[in-house]
Amino acid sequence: MNPKEMNADELVAIDVHTHAEVSKDGHGSLSPALFGASEEYFGAHERPTIPQMAAYYRERQMAAVVFTVDAEHATGHPRISNEEIAESCAEHPDVLIPFASVDPWKGRAGAREARRLVTDHGVRGFKFHPSIQGFAPNDPLAYPLYEVIEELGAIALFHTGQTGIGAGVPGGGGIRLKYSNPMLVDDVAVDFPHLKIILAHPSFPWQDEALAVATHKPSVHIDLSGWAPKYFPPQLVRYANTLLKDKVLFGSDYPVITPDRWLADFAKLDIKPEVRPKILKDNAARLLGLTSKETQP
Repeated sequence: MNPKEMNADELVAIDVHTHAEVSKDGHGSLSPALFGASEEYFGAHERPTIPQMAAYYRERQMAAVVFTVDAEHATGHPRISNEEIAESCAEHPDVLIPFASVDPWKGRAGAREARRLVTDHGVRGFKFHPSIQGFAPNDPLAYPLYEVIEELGAIALFHTGQTGIGAGVPGGGGIRLKYSNPMLVDDVAVDFPHLKIILAHPSFPWQDEALAVATHKPSVHIDLSGWAPKYFPPQLVRYANTLLKDKVLFGSDYPVITPDRWLADFAKLDIKPEVRPKILKDNAARLLGLTSKETQP
């Protein structure tokens, strides 16, 4: 594969949900307390650098979307630089796709940053974690940011459902689960009908809500990250096989869950043979605008 460009036809899968957890200077994406709670929930894991992530996915002939979470307002913890992530991904464009994260509390300054990240740094989408960032997705404070993302044709990826971040910490580390109900994103899909949206994770305890929103709103997709597939609710598997077969996406949540583990479980899941390649690659290639013969009409 040419290291200077991505060829979707040569990929076996596209992982739309991976985390940059450490910067070049060793700064973590979360505070030590929240990292500790996450490891209690998911188990301890290494925190690879972005070049290490590139090598990992290149070895598996996969591509990966990479992002961090900017939650400075709610947590007081400085983020990893979006520019650093974008520049590091640009050094590995055969396998890495840069997303960014801008705290919605930054208002119009954040919207200007988002525009710059797309136009000057090649960012393809934005990660929101409403529970950690401390905002409701349908709060108008985030709307200037959505306006820019929609205008530029980028993707908005929202964490939905419970989170392992803060689990077991007194008060959950101040993290409110209610903000990650996918029904709040339904309002966003109404108010920004051309905004490309991904609902991340099986949305426990709101799985049915997520399925309803994705079925009803043409622009809304679901990624399957954060859970081993053997634990997927049966209705998620049923919809992925049928009504949402063109809108469900492979995501791992690497490094907390590896694609190796995820794919081993997925191989045992009752998914139709013709649907598997859609979930593993084709749906993401189309949504991301990647060149792939399989996704062309």
